[in-house]
Amino acid sequence: MLSLALATLRARRGAFAASFVALMLASAVISACGVLLESGLRSALPPERYEKASVIVAGGQKAELDVKSADGFTYRSSQPLPERFRLPASLGDDLAAVDGVASVVADRGATVRLLDGDRAVTGHNGASPQVHNWEGLGLGGFRLAAGHRPRGAQEVVLDSDLAARSGLKVGSSVRLMTVSAPVTFEVAGLVTLDGGRTPRQSVLFAADAALDRLIPATADGVDAFGVFTTPGTSRSSVAAAIERTLTDKHGAVYTGGDRGRAEFADVAVGAANVVDLATAIGGNVLLVAVFVVCATTSLAIRHRRRELALLRAIGTTPRQMYGMIASESAAAGMVAGVIACPLGAGVVYWLSAQFAGRGIVPPDFRPVIGPLPFLIAVASTVVTAVAAAFVASRRAARIRPTEALGESAAEPTRLGRGRAVTGAVLVVLSVAVFGLGMGYRADFLTLVGLANSLVLLLAITAAVLGPPLTRTAIGLLAPLLSRTGVTGWLAAVNSRSGAARLAGAVTPLILAVSFGATVVFTQTTQLSESADEIRAGTVADHVLTGPTGISPQLAYKAAELRGVAAATGLVRTKAVGVGSLLGEQETVSLSAQGVQPRALTDTLDLDVRQGDLSALSQETVAISTTAASWLGLDVGAQAHLRLGDGTAFEGKVIAVYGRGFGFADLTFDHDLLLSHTTDRVDQSVLVRSAPGATGIGRQLSALAHDYPGTTVTGALAADDQVEEQRATAWVNYLVVGLIIAYTAITIINTQAMNTTARRREFALLRLTGTNRSQMLGMMRRESLAVVVVGAALGVLLSVPPLVLVATALTGGPWPTVPVWGWLAVLGSTAVLSVAGTMLPTRWMLRARPVDAIGVKE
Repeated sequence: MLSLALATLRARRGAFAASFVALMLASAVISACGVLLESGLRSALPPERYEKASVIVAGGQKAELDVKSADGFTYRSSQPLPERFRLPASLGDDLAAVDGVASVVADRGATVRLLDGDRAVTGHNGASPQVHNWEGLGLGGFRLAAGHRPRGAQEVVLDSDLAARSGLKVGSSVRLMTVSAPVTFEVAGLVTLDGGRTPRQSVLFAADAALDRLIPATADGVDAFGVFTTPGTSRSSVAAAIERTLTDKHGAVYTGGDRGRAEFADVAVGAANVVDLATAIGGNVLLVAVFVVCATTSLAIRHRRRELALLRAIGTTPRQMYGMIASESAAAGMVAGVIACPLGAGVVYWLSAQFAGRGIVPPDFRPVIGPLPFLIAVASTVVTAVAAAFVASRRAARIRPTEALGESAAEPTRLGRGRAVTGAVLVVLSVAVFGLGMGYRADFLTLVGLANSLVLLLAITAAVLGPPLTRTAIGLLAPLLSRTGVTGWLAAVNSRSGAARLAGAVTPLILAVSFGATVVFTQTTQLSESADEIRAGTVADHVLTGPTGISPQLAYKAAELRGVAAATGLVRTKAVGVGSLLGEQETVSLSAQGVQPRALTDTLDLDVRQGDLSALSQETVAISTTAASWLGLDVGAQAHLRLGDGTAFEGKVIAVYGRGFGFADLTFDHDLLLSHTTDRVDQSVLVRSAPGATGIGRQLSALAHDYPGTTVTGALAADDQVEEQRATAWVNYLVVGLIIAYTAITIINTQAMNTTARRREFALLRLTGTNRSQMLGMMRRESLAVVVVGAALGVLLSVPPLVLVATALTGGPWPTVPVWGWLAVLGSTAVLSVAGTMLPTRWMLRARPVDAIGVKE
């Protein structure tokens, strides 16, 4: 059977081309996602400031919580933490008492802005520099290359690369800024990394007295402890002993290459993002690949029905038929998977660059290329190809030989009983899911979950019931085609008689339009709703912002200005909780904002649905309707959360508000949330003028002048507030692009094969007097019919899930549907469908009809 399968592949290369391209694209994307997944799990940068320490003890970088599965099984689930947890200084004594520890060095630091005039100087990867205590120099590979160590409260030491970027040298004055107005220091010396390496993170070192001028008083504690072991002591045994010492202290132990994770916290957050995105994109691609390969394989088998019928008639058993078709598909899948490996590597680097450009991963993120993802991609491609061949060839292999010969002469006009029953069940399920969603219209999570399920259900329903749906739609459209002249009448007759043939082209169009419209318009609806909430909810009439945050001092100084009714800093981060959907618990990362309680209602209108925001304090929290749905909480309930640095928070829910998309899922007391962030800075400052007050803008501008980079605007910038949502939307647009690319393969293949199979029909029409222009006109109308039917049914099937999504996001049934979205989804699929028909038609019309009519099938 293998030799017969290979012979068939050589003889029917065109029939297998679409499946081959689809499998190759699937292998490329799956291998790319596999590489990204492995990179996220294994990502680690070599340490720089910590490379000499035997063991590093720092705050944990993920929150681990107990959750329950639907069957009651309890397990640990985790979420990455965006902020650094500061360890108590007293922990150093406990670490020094561990057997095998020679010495312990505490590392303290903060992110600073190094100012060259009003311009901030950054490191080679665009990140702001960090300042650390001089004692921490011995933990890593930095050494003093010029000048002397910093002394007192007026001196600092810079790394040589940062000094070159800022044009500084020993003896120069440098202005640094953290949470206060710029402070001037003298450059006492320069340090370099061993081997002349350029540091990933630009760094300054200062004595404790100077460091106290830059680190806010609220930032007590230590960033990390570097532990040096005694000679001859096993590092692993010391690390294990330290872990036992850290029980309930929120610390984590890092050794070897993991020390880089402790030093570069952004790598851990980026790695977690990559894992989530790679899993989501890879899963979607694999699902769509199964649909596409099944469709292309089914079409190829349908066009071989005479060949297969003849094989059954001469005694080929069903098992042999399965073996032949499976061998064909396995061979195509193997070759496609192997060829796609280099393409997958290219996709990896392209995706990495796109993720870095949108802040999803650090700018210097580098994928880890290993053989395992490529082996898994090739294996998945082969399995997908064989599974699709098995599904597509069931009828051809099991039908009796006499029936096979009869069916090979004409296409079946009715669905099989099993397919009809399956389609009816899917229709009932789809209606039930939509009805259930409308019944739960107040529950955000239920609506979103049901909308996602409904998209998939309707897509499968369209695939199962494609022929009758197409036949019905063509029946309605045919009278209109007939009124467009002779070519329209021919197109109408052909469309009616070849409804089963057209269904093969219409079905992928339906899938592309319904999937694409649902995903794209879900994102546009959410982004539009977020922007509307920001505009409606911003009561403040002046906003101060900065490129890397705003000093908390500004809010207090702004509140003291004449004519200011209220002012508050706005700090943003994330918090972690345990959510539940349909009985299944999981950890969820929620956006959080901190606002001064006394100024909250004067600067923001969060659209309170229940409770009272005036009760906000360091022991309470307000939550959005979305968070209330996720966490299963209401006013008066106790919320159990982890703040951005992992600190446990337990507080009473005092209000539920509606504008969570534009602002945040959770609202805390400003000072509480600020104290659990790494940099201790506000994202912005909101100012509300008193009635009749004038000159507030000038006063704020004068105040901002003392803090270089700070600007005064009239409202919150929606783009800044929804930056993360835009990054998520881009990922979903990428998935839509992949879906359209896949369906393009199916559409072009189906239209091309259907058109090519009609060469004898075309030749007969030309021999009976139909001219070339009439033939082209007929095919234009037929392709137009396919586009209209596919687009109309696709739009129709996208309506129910979009209604559920819009209800979840806005409370009403109307999604945001921009014109560019329709042009992108409908235009791309229409062009592909028409091209798949007209190009083969023009090619076939170049042959003389007397030659074409004698060509074998």
